[in-house]
Amino acid sequence: MNEILIISTGGTFNKIYNPINGNLDIDDNAKSIKTILKKIKVENYHLKTIINKDSLDITKKDRKNLLNLILKSKFKKIIIIHGTDTINKTASFLDKHIKNKIIVLTGSMIPFSIDPIEATSNFSFACGFLQQEPNNGIFISMHGYVKNYQNILKNRKKGIFEIN
Repeated sequence: MNEILIISTGGTFNKIYNPINGNLDIDDNAKSIKTILKKIKVENYHLKTIINKDSLDITKKDRKNLLNLILKSKFKKIIIIHGTDTINKTASFLDKHIKNKIIVLTGSMIPFSIDPIEATSNFSFACGFLQQEPNNGIFISMHGYVKNYQNILKNRKKGIFEIN
């Protein structure tokens, strides 16, 4: 099966400006992902939204719910849209429990609704990576890299992801 399961958990990637209170809220309709999918012509996918939180607010229970969704899924190839602050923590958690799937976590540090370039690029790299038929594992797609999650980390001083 060549279909991809795309799971949106929220994060900055999905934030949109709320004109009522001035906050950046998480769009639980995943409009940004749907827009990107149309533009880059990805067709064989199933989109599921869960959690809908900033990654700093994701709990152990949320990660277990994500894990259960993945374990019950028939899909071998999965992209998870996730906030960048705890993306490695979620990747590590999933790695302890999943060995028979290819999972790419991605996100962005700037909301798609404000500037779509970073989110589109990170997501597109994840899609392209899955088309290469990689070995099973947990990967992160950020800032031009798609690497095993242990080999890419957020450099908080520079505000970018780098090879570890």
